[in-house]
Amino acid sequence: MFLKYCLKDSVPVTGLCPQAGSYGVQDSLRRGFSSVKNELLPSHPLELSEKNFQLNQDKMNFNTLRNIQGLHAPLKLQMEYRAARQIQRLPFLPSSNLALDTLRGSDDSIGFEDILNGIMLFYPVQSELMGDPHIMTEYKLGVL
Repeated sequence: MFLKYCLKDSVPVTGLCPQAGSYGVQDSLRRGFSSVKNELLPSHPLELSEKNFQLNQDKMNFNTLRNIQGLHAPLKLQMEYRAARQIQRLPFLPSSNLALDTLRGSDDSIGFEDILNGIMLFYPVQSELMGDPHIMTEYKLGVL
């Protein structure tokens, strides 16, 4: 019988153990490869704070705006943020979210994500793999 959790310094790491498959082995074709990086605990106390920095900054700005101008101002700004997030390029092209950066006031500053975002983190800018534009658009729209 396979173990449900593999113990590594008494931290449950499920990515290293076999997933429930027909033979007790992870079904990589249906679930993809397991990523141990997503299952581990943060390595530094400030990692969670930095990961949620923009969310915490928005909450603080909304709270300040509510105290100064009333309830309508943060609600209007949240509605504008939501509308700006919905503006995207076609699914096979990377989107820069310039409208959202302009609303937040971060369009005139250069940060870590501006330089290394396309290279290492979220989406590769110069990817070697390019999907079929028609299939990707139909998948995004829910046709496929």
